[in-house]
Amino acid sequence: MTVLPDDGLSLAAEFPDATHEQWQRLVEGVLRKSGKDVSGAAAEEALSTPVEHGLTTRPLYTARDSAPDAGYPGFAPFVRGSRAEGNAADGWGVRQRHTDPDPAAANAAVLADLENGVTSLWLAVGRGGVPVSGLARVLDGVYLDLAPVVLDAGAEFEAAAQELLHLYAERGVPAEAARGNLGADPLGHEARTGEAIEAAPAVALARLCGERYPGLRALTVDALPYHEAGGSAAQELGASLATGVAYLRELTSAGLSVEEACAQLEFRYAATADQFLTIAKLRAARRLWARVAEASGAPAAGAQRQHAVTSPVMMTRRDPWVNMLRTTVACLGAGVGGADAVTVLPFDHSLGLPDGFARRIARNTSTILLEESQLARVIDPAGGSWYVERLTAELADSAWEFFRTIERAGGLAAALRSGLIGDELAATWAERSKKLARRREPVTGVSEFPHLAERPVERAPAPAEPSGGLPKVRRDEAYEELRARSDAHLAETGTRPRVFLAALGPAAAHTGRATFAANLFQAGGVEPVHDPVSVDATTAGEAFAASGAAVACVVSSDALYEEQAEAVAKALKSAGAKHVFLAGRGEYAGVDEYVFAGCDAVAVLTSALDRLGVAS
Repeated sequence: MTVLPDDGLSLAAEFPDATHEQWQRLVEGVLRKSGKDVSGAAAEEALSTPVEHGLTTRPLYTARDSAPDAGYPGFAPFVRGSRAEGNAADGWGVRQRHTDPDPAAANAAVLADLENGVTSLWLAVGRGGVPVSGLARVLDGVYLDLAPVVLDAGAEFEAAAQELLHLYAERGVPAEAARGNLGADPLGHEARTGEAIEAAPAVALARLCGERYPGLRALTVDALPYHEAGGSAAQELGASLATGVAYLRELTSAGLSVEEACAQLEFRYAATADQFLTIAKLRAARRLWARVAEASGAPAAGAQRQHAVTSPVMMTRRDPWVNMLRTTVACLGAGVGGADAVTVLPFDHSLGLPDGFARRIARNTSTILLEESQLARVIDPAGGSWYVERLTAELADSAWEFFRTIERAGGLAAALRSGLIGDELAATWAERSKKLARRREPVTGVSEFPHLAERPVERAPAPAEPSGGLPKVRRDEAYEELRARSDAHLAETGTRPRVFLAALGPAAAHTGRATFAANLFQAGGVEPVHDPVSVDATTAGEAFAASGAAVACVVSSDALYEEQAEAVAKALKSAGAKHVFLAGRGEYAGVDEYVFAGCDAVAVLTSALDRLGVAS
């Protein structure tokens, strides 16, 4: 434990220091009351939480949880920030993404953003965005010497870059005033599409930027394809490291020094609603890249420039308003983690092209955190936290191992083409999917507290993004398929599939499990009917027949199950119930299936819709 100096202000000065062992004994007592007879380290282990990719968060961190020296902000290993002043001088950059293929509409949105707090632009160009020929129209009225532009043009990066450079010259922007990134990312494009493209044009752009445009970077190391394919934070970091190393090799082979090559790279990472994992990921990314720069003989060049984007994987299509909360937490994690620029995706990102209100909320998320919450006023505010420092170190170690796996396979390009990357990410997503299916990782508004009566939010369709490489996954995808089946049934028949909740006894006995069952079935688009409030063996059949449901779920306490469950199940079957569920565990005659916390909700709901005749 840390011993503080006696400054006369310590409120605990008259109390003896508590020991780790004393805390463990208190934990033992609490767990014993809940039926777990464990002691010592086992008691602490019982409260630990597996995160992902072998990482575990423990219930208590102390000074004994050592981590490598984080150094100082602006100095190697850059864990505490790539700049000595961090974001304290002017905050992180507020970068808005634009994908509207209509140049005029995109221009109106761009100008509105720049007039209302956005500090840089991220433009999708070519497939999935505005045509290269429309770039001048999109940037009409934009002060290019003030607003950095970041391009995302996939295979058309060379043509898009030349068009932007032409605009700089045409509008009289001095070369030294140009800011942003030309967006060349051949390996990122291959990861998304499966199409290999030459790196030589990217190298040429890097040389040009180094010689004439000191404020422009030529290449982006985009880790989003690996995150969007279901990869863990460690895999995302490992893949980005392998990408960065591959680009360093290309650039230095072409004659650039390590320092010059590093200066041409910007790294892009996903920020999720797990704020501490996001903070640790960005800090670990800087440590890892600093190690690469050190091994390359240029330790001072290892200051990584980071662009964080709120995770597309966590965005939901149902109840999309909740995405505002998710992106706020993700933005907080990205800012505290030290990102140089942050893009908050609009809450309707998954539904199509965002409207003006959604873009406004997105940009104001950063503004509120910067101006009102003043998050940027402290450099590395999470630094010194035993938990964050330890998580940063463990994540860096795990990511380094994945990076080594890729390097042993011949580098990132070879690992992509052999299927190694895809297989590794798919295995990670399969494990996460099990947690989502069992609601161990709840998705508010989708797998938890769904709102069946809510009208869907509709948006103009966004242009199709390049595909063909690594898949894109979403946390809501399994439940979205179920809800889509229910929607189609509603459109065809005028009603949703229904389940009758046969509640036994008074409200105090059945409310908890009735609420659980209602949430569970609504997650699959099955409408619960809880009328009347309570039934018994003599009234259950008639109530079921009047409900319009074809299946039923018995809900109550264990004590009442022992007394009435079998008789009520028999009455429900006699009234025509195709399938009888029971909320809880046990063995009761007439009950076909048991639903409980931790059951495979997706499997239960899929089979329920099948029994109800809902087309897939």
